Amino acid sequence: MIFDPMYFIFLIPGLLLAVWASFKVKTAYNRFSRIGSTSGLSGAQVARLILDRNGLSNVEIEMTGGHLSDHYDPRKRVLRLSEQVYRSASIAALGIAAHETGHALQHKTGYAPLQLRNLMVPVASFGSNFAWILIMIGLFLAYAGSALGLGIAKLGILLFAVAVLFSIITLPVEFNASSRAKAVLAETGIISVNERQGVSAVLNAAAMTYVAAAVTAILQLLYWVFRMGLLGGDD
Repeated sequence: MIFDPMYFIFLIPGLLLAVWASFKVKTAYNRFSRIGSTSGLSGAQVARLILDRNGLSNVEIEMTGGHLSDHYDPRKRVLRLSEQVYRSASIAALGIAAHETGHALQHKTGYAPLQLRNLMVPVASFGSNFAWILIMIGLFLAYAGSALGLGIAKLGILLFAVAVLFSIITLPVEFNASSRAKAVLAETGIISVNERQGVSAVLNAAAMTYVAAAVTAILQLLYWVFRMGLLGGDD
């Protein structure tokens, strides 16, 4: 298990998809972050307008550090926008700001996948942090001849499976938020017909990063299930 070629056979497709998705989102963002919207509104102003129009005036908007660190915090009901989105009036900034308000709208309407994802956060976080530790300890003990090793490794795989499920549930949440963003930007006239293509390019590229993450996680899980099956057969 020091070097297992099979691991790379499972891992490479996910890595290639992740690299491609990262390239697409950087390319789309860099292009449309340089093109200002005809409305002249900043990302923060657009977010405020959408929230207020949907009865969410109680949701605060804050500027946060980091590059594209934008997110909605359902626990504190706060929309946090990175500086380049908060202050900018670019097509990319408006699309990203609207996408994050999409999560706030999901929260308001009780969108089921979002509720399930929020419930899973503690378990998924624990699983992603400790799964590999248990897997490695279990494999070490198994190869050392301990009867407990395989059971510990399988427990680690089970925890990792929860993290994988979390990444899968994230997909409809993100795609739905983007759909809401595109719709509300068009309905309110915040962006022109010609600007919709730019918003779609940015949001679709960003969504692909979540797809790549989910595919990579699924492939890793399949590898460990396959490997544990072989080990179990050896016993």
